Amino acid sequence: MRPPPSLLSLLLPLLLLLGGRAAAAALADSRAQLPAPRNPKVHLYNAEQVLSWEPGSLSNDTRPVVYQVQFKYPSDSRWYDTRDIGVDCMNVTTTECNFTPTSLSNGFPPHFNVSLRVRAKLEDLVSPWLSVPWFLYYWNVTVGPPENVWVTPGEGSLIIRFSSPFDIPASLATFVYYVHYWEKAGIQKVKGPFRSNSIVLNDLKPLREYCLQVKAHLVWTYYNNISRPGHLSNISCYETTMDATTKLQQVIIIAVGIFLLLSALAGACFFLVLKYKGLIKYWFHSPPSIPSQIEEYLKDPSQPILEALDKDTSPTDDAWDSVSIVSFPDKEQEDVPQSTLTQDSGPVCQPVGQEL
Repeated sequence: MRPPPSLLSLLLPLLLLLGGRAAAAALADSRAQLPAPRNPKVHLYNAEQVLSWEPGSLSNDTRPVVYQVQFKYPSDSRWYDTRDIGVDCMNVTTTECNFTPTSLSNGFPPHFNVSLRVRAKLEDLVSPWLSVPWFLYYWNVTVGPPENVWVTPGEGSLIIRFSSPFDIPASLATFVYYVHYWEKAGIQKVKGPFRSNSIVLNDLKPLREYCLQVKAHLVWTYYNNISRPGHLSNISCYETTMDATTKLQQVIIIAVGIFLLLSALAGACFFLVLKYKGLIKYWFHSPPSIPSQIEEYLKDPSQPILEALDKDTSPTDDAWDSVSIVSFPDKEQEDVPQSTLTQDSGPVCQPVGQEL
């Protein structure tokens, strides 16, 4: 009959098991001689997904240190290498790991919780793991302003076109947009939400300057329409054009103004002419001038100007067709009838009763 097992024999396997774990922990502690990285940060801006950290303080060791990054989802208990999603952060010399989706990598699923950890490696030495707080892309992302904002002024309106901050799968999320606008030195107004990338602001005053900004909101339609507001775009100002009614009014006002101006000018001119009639006549009256022949004679009296003038004078200049001479005789000759003489070559006047 075998003796009953002693208490020591029963506890021996347990002691061996605990001793093995302690030895493994001691071995791990002997390898963990590097300081762990510090201050981890997850940068989520638009489509960018970047993990960064600061290196631990080292002694005077100048050997290169590399870093290893791993990730896991809440549903998994094990950690995965980043190469499983197309990102190689197994032995990087920089203090960051970029998970931004590219043509070679889709990054992390935007609707999954993601946990990360990083450690330093120096040849056969490693540091303890630095755990990074988990994040959810659609919940923690910073949405930037819409890009390529282009505004066309219209008749009492502004037509706004822009592009989304980044691309998202339509089955999981969408963008809605809000427009903040105000008349210069006026009160700010907000219109939205708009689902289109082309927005028309109507009912604006014509020929007025308006300033505006556009903001995008990320709406997570897959999970209770949770909204993540974004940043406002830069301020830009534009002047609206006038509509047809304003154009007609402007044309009428200009025409009436021109008519009134011309009427006022005409009235002023008429008044000045009446008031300063003599002065105006004096200004426009040509001064007396000396005939050219006399002027030439005065310049050179030796020239036979007078003889030339006598020769140029034709007898016909002094002729007339009919000349009537009326003679009034003395009282003694009152009964003598008057005579009339007509001469083609020149006038001859003589009283009745005398010889010619």
